Amino acid sequence: MKRPSRGPAATILLIACVQASLTPPGGEGRIERVATLRTARAVHSATALPDGSILVAGGMGGSESGLSTAERIDLSTGRVEPVAALVHGRSGHTATALPDGRVVLAGGYDGTYLSSVEVFDPLRGWFDSLGSLNEGRSGHTATLLPDGRILIAGGVGQGWTFLASAELFDPQTGTSQPVGSLSVPRESHTATLLTDERVLVVGGHRGRHEPMEVYASAEVFDPVLRQFAPAGTMATARHKHDAVRLADGRVLVLGGADRTDHSYYASTEIYDPSVGAFIPGPTMTNTRYKMQGTAVLLRGGDVLVAAGARMAEVLDAGSFRFHPVAGGFPSAYYFATATPLPNGDVVIIGGYGDGASNTGGVWRFRR
Repeated sequence: MKRPSRGPAATILLIACVQASLTPPGGEGRIERVATLRTARAVHSATALPDGSILVAGGMGGSESGLSTAERIDLSTGRVEPVAALVHGRSGHTATALPDGRVVLAGGYDGTYLSSVEVFDPLRGWFDSLGSLNEGRSGHTATLLPDGRILIAGGVGQGWTFLASAELFDPQTGTSQPVGSLSVPRESHTATLLTDERVLVVGGHRGRHEPMEVYASAEVFDPVLRQFAPAGTMATARHKHDAVRLADGRVLVLGGADRTDHSYYASTEIYDPSVGAFIPGPTMTNTRYKMQGTAVLLRGGDVLVAAGARMAEVLDAGSFRFHPVAGGFPSAYYFATATPLPNGDVVIIGGYGDGASNTGGVWRFRR
């Protein structure tokens, strides 16, 4: 018996079904390459400027020394232009955007652990020295507080010493004051500003390789008391993870790795400030690692998770489930950056790939 042939309508329906099975659900958006850096780099900083361009500064190039170069990306044209050099080459530093449009770069590593702070003025287009921290450090966190000061916490200092110290840097005066210490020394942790103006510090590690201790603990910094206090314990110890404050004020902690760095996590946990405890969160579609600063709260409450794997994904605020984003990366970019734009897009820049070589890729997430 001859098999009946499909008509045009059946063929169109079959194609549509196949396409639907290959397309991420929910209109999660797409990742597209839009430019290339002049210098491939990782462990750098990328900060949105008031004119809509992005300042890319420092990081590691082909050596352990910090880069002193900086670039400015004009997203309207796709052009990448060099800007004046940093005062000090640095990688593993922090970059904090101030309300007046300037960008503060603090600490980092350039053959030594830096205490220096410098500021980029987008109107003049160059960097100037801006005081110093009390202690040289890299791999720390920097959190802009509502009063304009920056909380600098943890990291690694001279002699490869893991730091529990914290300080408040004032960009207006270029001075820094010590505050109460963390309960334990932490590197590769996260720090998230809560809606009540406290700062949640989660996870991280101290030590290297076999002596490494990875933390499940969390603590909160009270800017009034200038002290840290315990804030519950995660179900899973993790470092080189990420954290982002959700629209409802809770904090989503994502991914990371265990002590050996060989087991990457797709799991997430949620910190509820009202009860001071963690609960399990939804599972990502990919395991992710070395992803700090690349989880971004989007308009409407969704969350983009942009690096640490070959494909980005979005947490849908309605279903509270993760879905992959179309348009993957050629490699799992580690220590990349993700910079949100005023129009809701996010730009993912640099990092290094599976083969450990740096990338100069500039990618844009659009919906």
